[in-house]
Amino acid sequence: MKKNILVLAVAVAAMCFTGCSKKDDKIKIGVIQLVEHSALDANYKGFVDGLAEAGYVDGQNIVIDYQNAQGEQANCVTIAEKLINDRDDLIFAIATPAAQAVANLTKDIPVLISSVTDPESAMLVAKNDAPGGNVSGTSDLTPCAAQMKLLKQILPEAKTVGMLFCSSEQNSYFQIALAEKACEELGLKYVEATVSNSNEIQQVTQSLCGKVDAIYSPTDNMIAAGMALVAQVANENGIPTIVGEEGMVNAGGLATYGINYYELGKQTAKMAVEILKDGKKPADMPIQYLDTCDLKINEETAAKLGITIPADLK
Repeated sequence: MKKNILVLAVAVAAMCFTGCSKKDDKIKIGVIQLVEHSALDANYKGFVDGLAEAGYVDGQNIVIDYQNAQGEQANCVTIAEKLINDRDDLIFAIATPAAQAVANLTKDIPVLISSVTDPESAMLVAKNDAPGGNVSGTSDLTPCAAQMKLLKQILPEAKTVGMLFCSSEQNSYFQIALAEKACEELGLKYVEATVSNSNEIQQVTQSLCGKVDAIYSPTDNMIAAGMALVAQVANENGIPTIVGEEGMVNAGGLATYGINYYELGKQTAKMAVEILKDGKKPADMPIQYLDTCDLKINEETAAKLGITIPADLK
């Protein structure tokens, strides 16, 4: 009897050990996302789906710890510290402030970033084509010049464009510079209007009314999160908005020629697989870009503004 009890105890212990080992063997991936809005949410979903397609399924052979900073820089630092202290095998950082928070705190854990326009100017990598450290990933650089041409094509009478963006986003300054250069080449004047927090969006948007013929906002996280309010003010005042990505169009913007954030997430997942499966190092993985962009037009907004979309854009 005692012998049977001993055998049973050993078996149970072995089962517990095996279960714990399996759990410990799961790859841990920490995710830090700056804020909730459609583009970043799609970026994350594409990453998870891309991993699953490659055989890395959350809850089976990997554990994904998803954290959202709710747009607060202080939260980014706190979350970054948690993921690093948890000794995750890989960290996925979505948007520049989230990426900077992680990159500043670890030089050992592989970090993949996305929804970052220019990682090099954000000081996340030494060079976009040769990162040189523990950080690499994908850029959401949008065709700003093409977006300005789209504005001119839809609104040929427009003379002045309001550049609406957040003053604390490095991504936005980079894109705005490209957009302003394109404006100059197209003979358009421009006026900059910046917000420092979400509470200023309505007031700053209203300040452009009567001064500009159109508003342009790039893939700016704060403006994207508050795009419904921007669109409400702009549309009520008869001002069309050309924006950085599809989610902003769906929230009431007029049009964009931009990238697909879901596909960008899947592209980042492929890089993750190369690290987890093939042992590649971020230092040797150039920043990647999407090759294609999509034209998106909000027909309801166009009708509300009395704008006829050119036939060649339909």
